[in-house]
Amino acid sequence: MTEADILSALSNVQEPDLGKDLVTLNMVKDVTINGNNVAFTVVLTTPACPMKDMIQGACVNAVKLLVNKEANVQVNFTSNTSSKRLKGDNVLPNVKNIIAVISGKGGVGKSTVAANLALALSSGGAKVGLMDADIYGPSVPIMFGVRGERPLMKDGGNGKGLIVPLDRYGIKLMSIGLLVDDKSAVVWRGPMASSAIKQFITDVEWGELDYLIIDMPPGTGDIHLTMVQTVPITGVVVVTTPQDVALADAKKGIAMFGQAQIKVPIIGLVENMSWFTPAELPDNRYYIFGKNGGKKLAEEYDLPFLGQIPLVQSIREGGDIGIPAMVGDDRITKHAFMDFASKAVRSIAMRNANVDVTKVVEVVE
Repeated sequence: MTEADILSALSNVQEPDLGKDLVTLNMVKDVTINGNNVAFTVVLTTPACPMKDMIQGACVNAVKLLVNKEANVQVNFTSNTSSKRLKGDNVLPNVKNIIAVISGKGGVGKSTVAANLALALSSGGAKVGLMDADIYGPSVPIMFGVRGERPLMKDGGNGKGLIVPLDRYGIKLMSIGLLVDDKSAVVWRGPMASSAIKQFITDVEWGELDYLIIDMPPGTGDIHLTMVQTVPITGVVVVTTPQDVALADAKKGIAMFGQAQIKVPIIGLVENMSWFTPAELPDNRYYIFGKNGGKKLAEEYDLPFLGQIPLVQSIREGGDIGIPAMVGDDRITKHAFMDFASKAVRSIAMRNANVDVTKVVEVVE
């Protein structure tokens, strides 16, 4: 067996999302051969890659079928998270992907989805941050059990202080709720809120991240415009429930980011509170808010459908006591969020492979 034989065999293994073979994509590294023992490394587009097992099986089969059926094949994995950032961009230069989680209206579970998406990506080995950009209704401190905690400051050089985000469950967290008393209302006009958002970007030490998840406020307003004008957003995840009122507002969110002057790619749509499952009847589904409304909306707008999250009591309870579903004990909810996150990761990888580099939006007002 030679390295050329191995690479020739692996050129028949397709990367499931990108539609090209591993060799063409330059994803095979460090081929070593010792008798019948073959080892090589496959460089994944994300440490949270949901297709890892499928790729491993395909690689082993290719070598055994096309090179040597007696071969002992060891497939190692590493990752280099794909990114479409503009080189030299000085806004969050060490963050590979910036994902905004939006909803057209409040009350659809956007913060719950954003928090558990961040945790699911982290559980796959990715470096993840979560920015709570919901200035008027920050919920991240409650959901992560860090109410009352305050971030530290450090010297960022040039006489500039930097806020050090909190670390919880391996996620870097920042929220206005960590800077003000949780009994106080943030009574700010639009420009003040926009200024705070800019500070969360420029004055927080986010460091190296594969994904920065931004929990946006509901609706389509000042903060959304500030965000796209300040940060090169990789893409948007839209959260809705199946009911018609939520769907009507979700359409407005889709329309905002699809405008010619903004044009931020939509990673996909996730339907929250899809059905109610009582703990004592885990096989029963009650479609309280309607059925498949989000799925139909994704089909209508030709958007990737990222999954359905059930309405389960443990999700609410975990969020209230600071233990999100992804770190709780409920297997149903954990599986739902992992499935959603794996589809989101695949959609982000395809967006990075097929769409131009991310740029800060220049909105003419």
